[in-house]
Amino acid sequence: MKLPQVGYEAPASVAEAAELLAEYQDEASVLAGGQSLIPLLALRLARPAVLIDINGVKELSGVSADDGWLAIGAMTREYVAEESAAVADSAPLLAAALPLIGHEAIRSRGTIGGSLAHADPAAELPAVARALDAEFVVRGQSGERVVRAAEWFEGYLTTSRRPDELLVQVRFPVAKPGTGTSFLEVARRHGDFAIVGLAAALTLSDGVISDARLAFAGISDVPVRAAAAEDLLVGQTPSDELFDEAARRATEDMDPPADLHGSPEYRKKVAAVLVRRCLRAAADEAARGSD
Repeated sequence: MKLPQVGYEAPASVAEAAELLAEYQDEASVLAGGQSLIPLLALRLARPAVLIDINGVKELSGVSADDGWLAIGAMTREYVAEESAAVADSAPLLAAALPLIGHEAIRSRGTIGGSLAHADPAAELPAVARALDAEFVVRGQSGERVVRAAEWFEGYLTTSRRPDELLVQVRFPVAKPGTGTSFLEVARRHGDFAIVGLAAALTLSDGVISDARLAFAGISDVPVRAAAAEDLLVGQTPSDELFDEAARRATEDMDPPADLHGSPEYRKKVAAVLVRRCLRAAADEAARGSD
């Protein structure tokens, strides 16, 4: 299917992009990797008046770790982050999730910022951002602001980015010593969006869980933290019995959607299995790191 007729702008700087967004507001769509936007255009599910192509904005790419944060430019390709030693060292949960995104061809074009701005609740990166309390740096003509992940995701394919703002950077806190991570998902086949996915991180201090993070993909219109299960885990020693109870608490109030790929009951059962498996894997990794 051919794309609809649409205007096209290609700014060379963040300032120029912000100026264009201020001019066009809701009539503009930002083109990064295009792995989500182009299919939406082809299917006539998105009808912007103009595309603002930020592929030429070099300042939006790059990965760096400093002062307790891993900073990733919004235009950084997913495959670049996947192969980055800084990502593997500083944000192992992100490193675990990246290979599950689509296929290599998709990750070669798709961007970190594009996925998080698109905000598909079944995608991997939103769950990771929610689990790690990532920060989103957005910039417009009126200045720059930082949005925490808890406030970034507002609904299905909806974020708190304003029409005149550009996402320029995403920051993930550097993992603490003794942290183990796991990202697991169930999908029809590799590369498909998850029916249910789970991002998990545990930090052990002297064999006791000092921090626990669980964030689901695919069970709501936004990535969801399992707060009750997290609260249960902190202060406890890892065990199968503890993880069984965490799975129960994580899913007892869950009300996932139904679609062609699974009923709510099926998704709840899958979610419980993922909690147990992710927690065991994260605890084992954390214990090895503490040795």
